[in-house]
Amino acid sequence: MKQTLSQILKKQSYLFFLICILLVSCKRKDKIDVSGINLNIKIERFDHDFDGFKNTDYRVKAAQLSQHYGTFYQDFVEKILSQGNIKDTSYFANLRKIFQAKSYEDLQHEVDSVYPNLDKQDAELTDAFKHIKYYYPQKNLPHVYAYFSGFQAQSSIGNDYIAVGLDLFLGADSKFYPALIEEFPHYISRRFTPDNMIPRIVESLAREDMFEEQAEDDKTLLSRMVYNGKIMYFMDQILPDVPDSTKIGYTGQQVKWCKDNEANIWGYFLEDNLLYESDYPKIQKFLTEAPFTPGLGDHNNSAPKLAVWTGWQLVKQYMEKNPALTLQQLMRDADDQKILNQSKYRPK
Repeated sequence: MKQTLSQILKKQSYLFFLICILLVSCKRKDKIDVSGINLNIKIERFDHDFDGFKNTDYRVKAAQLSQHYGTFYQDFVEKILSQGNIKDTSYFANLRKIFQAKSYEDLQHEVDSVYPNLDKQDAELTDAFKHIKYYYPQKNLPHVYAYFSGFQAQSSIGNDYIAVGLDLFLGADSKFYPALIEEFPHYISRRFTPDNMIPRIVESLAREDMFEEQAEDDKTLLSRMVYNGKIMYFMDQILPDVPDSTKIGYTGQQVKWCKDNEANIWGYFLEDNLLYESDYPKIQKFLTEAPFTPGLGDHNNSAPKLAVWTGWQLVKQYMEKNPALTLQQLMRDADDQKILNQSKYRPK
């Protein structure tokens, strides 16, 4: 029977619809479902509670904050503000000076203008912590507090808490950062944005709590490379919707440079016999923050932290070659040479 044009078009539309469904399904097959995990994370505004000193009896307020925030309040007063033991209430006089200073008022105004609330960050962190619970159901997740770090740290971890320095997430163009150019050059402060907050919390939790690197002076570049690669792969699983550039702290151009030069980067490590080099001054430039990697690329356009990037690609390929391995098995595995060998990492 001869088909009409209308019937043909209907069949084509149906086939197109099926193809779209299949493509979406394939794209999402690796995404895990964490919707059934009962978790609701709230970043507590210590910065607002601390400001309450101005309108309350100092002894009463200090007792309230100490009871509610526990060791974080003690760490804040004694380590961040450097005011000595909290049992010595003479620090109240210095708190009064802090609240009277215009610099404190300006910073408070700026933080509150950028973060009138943390609803978006609460939702993003809840999703990230659900992913952690999916892979590590027994993990006791920390309380999360937001505060002014005095431009000292984006995040800090203590006993049962992780604290977020809102003053270092105000946006790349914040008026405060040009004055801090020596401590935070632009290649670092450009990442002081709201979108970086949750990735930095997750990275701090991974590096400083869950998978802390062993302090050994004789660690080879390969060992450091694989460790960093595992941290980045962990972040892939916990933050599946965060761009690679944000996770590692690259610009889009730096990501492109690494992809375009992946084989050359690996060849450089091999030709200079760097994989088993343990003299840290010789390998430091491949691991630490910098605007670029000296000696690589034209016109200083190379990306920094090339051992971190390469370790990331190596670990991803290792996991692709071993699909039965779990995230937990990967993070426990201390055999760097085995991971290298089985990854068959040979970029072209």
